[in-house]
Order: sequence, then C-alpha cells, then structure tokens
Amino acid sequence: MITAADVRAVARSLPRTEEHLIRDYTKFRVGQIVYASISPDELTLGFGFPKEQRDALIASEPGKFALPRLSDQRFHWVTARMAALDPDEMRELIVDAWRMVVPKKVAAAQAAAEDAADVQRRGQA
Repeated sequence: MITAADVRAVARSLPRTEEHLIRDYTKFRVGQIVYASISPDELTLGFGFPKEQRDALIASEPGKFALPRLSDQRFHWVTARMAALDPDEMRELIVDAWRMVVPKKVAAAQAAAEDAADVQRRGQA
C-alpha cells in the first residue's frame, strides 16, 4: 500500500515537476500538463498512460486499475487504487507518466542520473 506522501516523494524528485492543489486534488505537472493526481480522499491515483495500452493494463488487473471518469477518458489517463499498489510499481507508473510530458532530453538526463546512482549503490553494497 502506498500513501500520498510516497507519491509526493517520487513526483517531487522529478525535474520540472510542480505540485498544485486543484479542486481538492493534489496534481503533479510539468508546465501546464498534469501527469499524476491524487484524489481528495487519497484512495485513488490518476496518472498519464498511453491510450492504446490502457485497456490491456486494466484487463490485466481490474481490481487495481480502472478507466478515469468519462470526462477524462479522452486523455491519456488511468486510475489506480492506491491500496493495491506497491512502492516500486507506483514509482514506475509515476516516472513513466512524467516521461510522457517532459522533453526527451530531460527524460534521458534523468534516466542517466538514476543509472549512475544505481551503479554507485551497487558498488557500496
């Protein structure tokens, strides 16, 4: 199970991310594009996801993932029950959603920094 604090820690670590409270939803965005959102009750996480892949994601784990509300289905968006997500899975979903909205060079620089940090951690272990 993940919390809003877990999501916030991942999202705020990503370059160019801004956090805003909009209609009681905590939203994470780059510029004007929202890539993740936490519901006011902190039970649901919405995130950017390729439209052409979302039906397969939802079908793979319908107890965890769902389509967004009807008005948001035109966007690249999926929702997930936060209680059903583990921290690694949440991190992957948030980072992938962020990659959809930043310039490719920013995403590549972040990936390189994460790879270097992984190498350093393995060297210390």
